Amino acid sequence: MQIFKVGGAVRDQLLGRAVKDIDWVVVGASPEQMRAKGYRPVGDDFPVFLHPHSGEEYALARTERKNGHGYGGFTFHTSPDVTLEEDLLRRDLTVNAMALADDGSLIDPYGGQADLAAGILRHVSPAFAEDPLRVLRVARFAARYAYLGFRVASETLALMRVLTESGELQHLTAERIWQEFACALMEDNPEVFLQVLRDCGALKALLPEVDLLFGVPQPAEHHPEVDTGVHILSVLQQCVRFQQTLNIRWACLLHDLGKGITDPELWPRHLGHEKKGLALIKKVNKRFKAPNDCAELAVLVGEYHTHAHRALELRPETLLKLLMTFDIMRRPQRFADFVAASEMDSRGRLGLEDRLYPQADYLRCAAEVVRSVSVKPLLEQGLQGAELGLALNAERLRTLQTYVANARATN
Repeated sequence: MQIFKVGGAVRDQLLGRAVKDIDWVVVGASPEQMRAKGYRPVGDDFPVFLHPHSGEEYALARTERKNGHGYGGFTFHTSPDVTLEEDLLRRDLTVNAMALADDGSLIDPYGGQADLAAGILRHVSPAFAEDPLRVLRVARFAARYAYLGFRVASETLALMRVLTESGELQHLTAERIWQEFACALMEDNPEVFLQVLRDCGALKALLPEVDLLFGVPQPAEHHPEVDTGVHILSVLQQCVRFQQTLNIRWACLLHDLGKGITDPELWPRHLGHEKKGLALIKKVNKRFKAPNDCAELAVLVGEYHTHAHRALELRPETLLKLLMTFDIMRRPQRFADFVAASEMDSRGRLGLEDRLYPQADYLRCAAEVVRSVSVKPLLEQGLQGAELGLALNAERLRTLQTYVANARATN
């Protein structure tokens, strides 16, 4: 019985990155031997055990065979006779197919260390093309290690394209696709994730609404980068720069979907793209089973981001309506996230990344002004029901009118 540290823990240790989760593989042992040593069995698909003291997962060395569709369409074989090399051979990338022994020696049968040094993400074997999830995983790794100059090997990208064209991606569950997208969007280079997916055709297969944006022009005076798809990538870069949360990044990814269905004869203008894109955003949210906070913000940002850009010009009545649409009294954070997403949209333009966005402070202050209006004086007047609601709204409008007038006088 031998125990090896494997996979991502080895990869990140060699890269000098912080190791978060450690995977262990056990060679030469049976389930009965593991139980006898105090390991607690978990999982139904293949024998995985929890260490009696650390609680870390230890998996018996195994081989696998494709017998169905999707990333779950495999049968696994475990036996004390399965070698470490056989276990490593079933892994996706060479940089993930290395192991460390107890004495610190590296077992690297497939050239992972050389690829790590060269910054190459390369598949271990042709069996790579049997698992569609690997398309998303490789794109996510490309995003994670882009800062080190990593790239996907051309032959691996070709296999990813084969996987995409086979239709296997359609057998991935919405939950698993969302998990990969959510993780990738939180990497330091989420735009690389999207670009790799686009390069192998997977973006068109999984998120055609975003893929359609590439090549769609915008007015150069407002968008020097012109290409709407490039703009989306730039907006995501700004999300990283300002350390935005997942719901903001998801909203930024989808906010311009309406531009993808503009009649080409109207290019580069996209009048009404906000409303046109709502059905598409809702469709994507449903298909990906996006969490409520991400889905709601994406719809609101899609519909109202140009309101934010024109905030300094909005009439007090329109501004109040916008604020109340976001339910700022009960859900102030949702409006704050909307403002942040709108700022990322504004900054995600070629050469304008550092341009100030005064609309952000203006909108945040406007929300505070409206929230500061107290209902107590109106209650003391004996107002109630619909009459109270009308009076409260009128008071909020009067307060907001004063704020807008003062702000414009100052500027």
